[in-house]
Amino acid sequence: MNLLFKIIGYVFTVLFAVGAVLQYNDPDSLHWIIIYGVAALVSLLFALNKIRYIIPLVLGILAFIGFVYLYPADFQGFDLNDGDIKTVELGREAFGLLIISIVLLIFAFRIKRKL
Repeated sequence: MNLLFKIIGYVFTVLFAVGAVLQYNDPDSLHWIIIYGVAALVSLLFALNKIRYIIPLVLGILAFIGFVYLYPADFQGFDLNDGDIKTVELGREAFGLLIISIVLLIFAFRIKRKL
């Protein structure tokens, strides 16, 4: 595996793990800890070259579907001062899923390209 992609895999392992830890005070924390934890695990397995492309592909597609589902109709930004707390929270959650989706899909295509 290209050293750059190995480093990217480790970086996103750490970032998603930190994201999971930071969810402890969220009202629906268990869901998000699991989501970010799975993303961290997939990133680690990618960095170690121990995962087949289908897993990040399916999870990336599911994360994108989650993004579309959660994206608020009246997105008001990420800062609580920008608008309604519920809408801001939905926007944050949706874009978290979008980031996960993009990263996992890049991993899937990188793995598939190497086959």
